[in-house]
Amino acid sequence: MTTEDRQMNTQIEETKAAKARKPFPGWLYGVLFVLFDAIGVAALEWGVTLSSRVELSSPAVGWGFVSKMWTDLNFVAVLNLLLCGIVYLVVLMISNRFWVATPIYLALTLIAAVVERFKVSIRYEAVLPADLTFLKTDAGNLMSFMPAGAQWIILWVFVIFMLFVALCVFLNRIDGRHGLMLRGTDQQSHLLSAVTRLLLVLVPGLFLALYAAQAGTVDSWANKFSSAMGDTPSMWDSVYDAQRNGPLVSFIRQLNPKVMEKPDNYSEETMKEIAERYEQAAESINTERDANLNDSTVIYVLSESFSDPSRVPGLKTNKDSMPNIRSIKENTTSGLMLSSGYGGGTANLEYMGLTGLSMANFDSSLTSPYQQLVPGQHWAPTINRMWGDAENSIGLHPYESSMYSRATNYKKFGFSHFYTLTGSDVISHQDKLGTSPYVSDEAAYKSTLEQVRYTNDNQFIQLITMQNHMPYHNWYEGNDFTVESTTNQSLSNSERESIETYQKGVSYTDQATADFLEQLDEVDKPITVVFYGDHLPGIYTSASQDLNNSLALHLTDYFIWSNKASSCQGKKIDSADYSSPNFFVAQTAEHMNAKVSPYLAFLTLMHQKIAAMEPPVVNKIQGWDRIPEGQSVYLDSSGNPLSASDFDSETKQLLADYKLIQYDITTGKNYLKSTSFMNLPTK
Repeated sequence: MTTEDRQMNTQIEETKAAKARKPFPGWLYGVLFVLFDAIGVAALEWGVTLSSRVELSSPAVGWGFVSKMWTDLNFVAVLNLLLCGIVYLVVLMISNRFWVATPIYLALTLIAAVVERFKVSIRYEAVLPADLTFLKTDAGNLMSFMPAGAQWIILWVFVIFMLFVALCVFLNRIDGRHGLMLRGTDQQSHLLSAVTRLLLVLVPGLFLALYAAQAGTVDSWANKFSSAMGDTPSMWDSVYDAQRNGPLVSFIRQLNPKVMEKPDNYSEETMKEIAERYEQAAESINTERDANLNDSTVIYVLSESFSDPSRVPGLKTNKDSMPNIRSIKENTTSGLMLSSGYGGGTANLEYMGLTGLSMANFDSSLTSPYQQLVPGQHWAPTINRMWGDAENSIGLHPYESSMYSRATNYKKFGFSHFYTLTGSDVISHQDKLGTSPYVSDEAAYKSTLEQVRYTNDNQFIQLITMQNHMPYHNWYEGNDFTVESTTNQSLSNSERESIETYQKGVSYTDQATADFLEQLDEVDKPITVVFYGDHLPGIYTSASQDLNNSLALHLTDYFIWSNKASSCQGKKIDSADYSSPNFFVAQTAEHMNAKVSPYLAFLTLMHQKIAAMEPPVVNKIQGWDRIPEGQSVYLDSSGNPLSASDFDSETKQLLADYKLIQYDITTGKNYLKSTSFMNLPTK
């Protein structure tokens, strides 16, 4: 037999063998599709399942991500399967080959999973939409984000991927159909196959695009669909959010949040008119003032969950938890602050204090500016910038630097250092009280004092404490605080324990704050402190059941105090009884008799008309779905609610200007940036 004959026989045998291979049935492709889809979702979940460093809760990760379907009737895992499945289906229809599309889909999910794991490992932060901008502007530095041992993770993932590729090659070989999805035997069936494939790309692709465009908009069909499937936004911690809801759902939800409605008259001309209007207002105000804001050190103290327990309706405490702060408030500018949160939402109050912007002006879809807005902003004119160079802006927070993406945002805000428990800038004092897991306020104040004494230059310092954060589990030995109900409903044991533990924590804060101010009095440079509680703790179960208590459960304590080296110690300003954090910087300037920029002039006039403003409030612990219905809360200088329909023309004009200013800064074209709107007077 010649060589040609042998080759011909071999080809004939291979042809017969190929014909003998049976094509995989359609149902088997369906099963394999779901299997590989699930493997992709599992890979993404693996990317964020490093052990959580957050002590506030235990993420439902790993098997719990799936098991909560029958334990909690939460089907967010199915939602992730659906969204990943759409990507898989589109790749499948484009290639028309199952055994080609599958490795491509798995490659995409494995690469995304590795990137997630690296970012979580280095910064304890999930991949965010803002990271896409980083790929454009700083892609050359990607290698600097590789954690130790990254090469071994990459190697193992590569080996696993190659095993999948080998499996697909093998299955393709034994599949008589070779993974061909849609095919025709004549011209008409070829055309029908092409149209079907096109529809299976366009229809699911359009669904995914529309879902991504609206998933972050409260009350949209996509948002309702996500909620119905079990998506529970947990945006204080991007890793926990990704673990709890799936990285893809968490990522998509933040792609396109609705920030604000564009005002009808928004234009460059309108914004120049506003800048000129409040430049004139600033000139008028400044004729009465002789100090400069940045000639003093200003310290903002956001005291976690600080409020007066004795002011909660239906409760009676055995003694005062805050006698020192009560005395301080009586002798300086002080009052009650209207909070947008109850039991949570710290970063939103913090954001308002640092920017002078109000959550009441944002669309209800914008639940967390720190995650949904700030990372993509081109211009972030925070108040600390009035102190000049970044070295004059210092942030301190005795907890995770990644919470609310603070590490990234504080850098964008122009802070030179942000001292926390993690990262490159580690806070110096980390002592705790009793069995509490949180750093004490006394320790936080010691770290702040070190920054004050470090330089004779004037600074802006932002301190966010953690001592009084939930939960509260009988942390303090010898606690002699007690509480009882004044209603016909007695307190449960857990509620009583939480409140009494919290009372003791407030008393520790009270003493530590008094000591802190006493030490600042000894510093030979002018210092002003803005102290405020961000929200009440979410422990008042009985009081929160009465809707009439909504306002009372959203009022915390604040004061503005200056040391002996200042010329304004003991000063009290008018209309201070009620405020909200967006007005603090304007009140601080008034307290110090300091000259203002056009922006601070606007906030001064706004505060004269509306003492405090926040989005609608409810008696439940702050979640991350804002209330779409209801009027924002406006209070007058006596704390009485105001109706927007009753505002006079000047108040309506100020509110309209506020929305224009906020829109321009956050999501507009930044027309104000080229004006002197944010600039303090130089003389």
